[in-house]
Amino acid sequence: MTDPFFKDVEARMSKCVDACRSEFASIRTGRANPALLDRLHVEAYGQEMPLKQVASISTPDARSIIIGAWDKNVVSEIKKAIEKSDLGLTPNIDGSNIRLVIPPLTEERRKELVKVLKKKAEDSRIAIRNVRHHAHDDVKAQLKRGEITEDDNKQMTDQLQKLTDRYTKEIDVLSAAKEKEIMEV
Repeated sequence: MTDPFFKDVEARMSKCVDACRSEFASIRTGRANPALLDRLHVEAYGQEMPLKQVASISTPDARSIIIGAWDKNVVSEIKKAIEKSDLGLTPNIDGSNIRLVIPPLTEERRKELVKVLKKKAEDSRIAIRNVRHHAHDDVKAQLKRGEITEDDNKQMTDQLQKLTDRYTKEIDVLSAAKEKEIMEV
């Protein structure tokens, strides 16, 4: 009875970590990374579309990203989307390609990004604790209905805490690695 319960809890906590990982990927460091553009949506063909669906994205070197629009008519929309975003990058248009040069981060900007990173990490830890909280409520309900014993309750509560600790630690490791990457000059 408890095995599918913990598989579900673990899957939900794992999704929290995956969401955190993708949030961290969208934080700009001094290096060019196609993941910076993952959240960008472009007005194309009468609707909002992810940038990945209208162009190819590559990083020829550590300081630039090249966006190759598949349709020349979308280039100006891609440029607008980049300028409206919080990336702080200036697009240079060359035919159907758009080049983004990633400037080195200032010390002040690095510190701001670390604050953003820490906030996103804490939000992810809260999400994991929320999963634990809901699972704990389910365990209490099972105990109340007489489906599990007091010993089962204690065991399941301990196992929930171990899962929470494991996934929280994973967030901490991701956060520390990203912080190191941001602060690297």
